[in-house]
Amino acid sequence: MMVSALIERELSAETFPVRHGVFVAVVGPSGAGKDTVIGYARTLFADESRLEFVRRVITRPSDTASEDHDTLADAAFVEAEADGAFAISWEAHGLRYGLPADVDWSVANGHVAVANVSRAIIPVLRERYANLAIVEITASADVLAERLAMRGRESRGEVLARLARSANVTLTGPGVTTIDNSGPREVAGERFAELLRKAMAFSDISGLI
Repeated sequence: MMVSALIERELSAETFPVRHGVFVAVVGPSGAGKDTVIGYARTLFADESRLEFVRRVITRPSDTASEDHDTLADAAFVEAEADGAFAISWEAHGLRYGLPADVDWSVANGHVAVANVSRAIIPVLRERYANLAIVEITASADVLAERLAMRGRESRGEVLARLARSANVTLTGPGVTTIDNSGPREVAGERFAELLRKAMAFSDISGLI
């Protein structure tokens, strides 16, 4: 892919990890409301050019019950991945996920990139981005169970299994902020917005160094 190749050439003079900007990794269990919190911030900062809300590529059709994303079939995803179309890619729950390669360019040019990612790729992100903020969106077990049930995508057994897996995941390391989204989205949304303001302020200073 021509665009991906161009980005790689522009970044070739820089060694990883990518510096200057900030990568904000939003993680958390299914049902915690990651997309809801991100959507709140996207609306709040609609005119903020320093913020980039990354649109994911997923091997799942887009619908009104899920996030707005780009869709690729499995074979097309694998081909795009081989062509360098993604900065980061991973697999989870039988699906493939990718973040476009131009995310690296955005961070290298002092922007703040915000993306919903899997907790499993945090070690990869730590190596790739010098300035990494990890935001863990959580909710009480009862709220998670209710939200997952309302989606209607999984059986009761599958929901319980998903909750059990989430309960066994603990994030460690620097730069982790936990936001409880059990209540009104405005409460968690404002906490997230404040973190993004700090990330933008940091990237402004980092770009001058």
